[in-house]
Amino acid sequence: MLTYSQAFYELKNKLNILYDERESEAIAHELLFHITGHNKTERLLKKEQQLTEKQQTQYEQATNELLNGRPLQYVTGSAWFMGRKYYVNESVLIPRPETEELVQWILEDSKFQIPNSKFRIFDIGTGSGCIPISLKLTLTQSEVITCDISSDALQVAKDNANRLQANIQLLQLDFLDTSQHNKLSVYDVIVSNPPYIPFSEKRRMHVNVTEHEPGIALFVPDEDALIFYRAIALFGKTHLNSNGYIYCELDSAHAVACKALFEDNGYKNVEIRKDVHGNWRMLKAGMS
Repeated sequence: MLTYSQAFYELKNKLNILYDERESEAIAHELLFHITGHNKTERLLKKEQQLTEKQQTQYEQATNELLNGRPLQYVTGSAWFMGRKYYVNESVLIPRPETEELVQWILEDSKFQIPNSKFRIFDIGTGSGCIPISLKLTLTQSEVITCDISSDALQVAKDNANRLQANIQLLQLDFLDTSQHNKLSVYDVIVSNPPYIPFSEKRRMHVNVTEHEPGIALFVPDEDALIFYRAIALFGKTHLNSNGYIYCELDSAHAVACKALFEDNGYKNVEIRKDVHGNWRMLKAGMS
């Protein structure tokens, strides 16, 4: 059996084929934490301790999956978002830090600082449920409704909501089918991290994304990259309260065009904001 130290260096060196040194090291540490239950410091203190037979089997299987490009989060079945652990599989996108920034922007809005305030929040494209669950667990008095076209994604979101004890309502619908909008009400907040990557960008992306994360949640036609934003802007005209706001995650390459789209549809005070990496990543728009 490999020792903790041997397992770490063996995996890190193998992963250098796919990732840079820093990312390989981070993945190796995270996988060994998942398998052994010991963090980096604890494993360093026990570096000569051997993996158990069960742990060795887990390690070997996970190593093969990682070397085939499967993302770590799918290998472990978990991802972190705003300090909470979510279950994930290939039916949903892996939650990303940029989306945490979008949720944080909503929570920092002055209208949400009033204690015990109740809001109606609608999330479009729930995936793992990380956005609506995070909002519900902070804005506990609010009613949070979320939708997705994928029944498999909704099951993942339901599992996460149950485990994290977030009382949210989940709906299956195709948001681009406007005939289904009559099922929906009027909301104080509409939020979405919709598909926004043009298909032509796929060839430039890492294999662990293109071959494992759900394309339906990532890609849009090259000739209409703003298809979801246009649908959201139109939806908001009849389903957003007069003093409400829309918040969206953006493709930085289309952020300015997206801002113009909302302004052309009559939205006021449309604001785009950069993420921590300096990329235009978020939009906020109101009707007043």
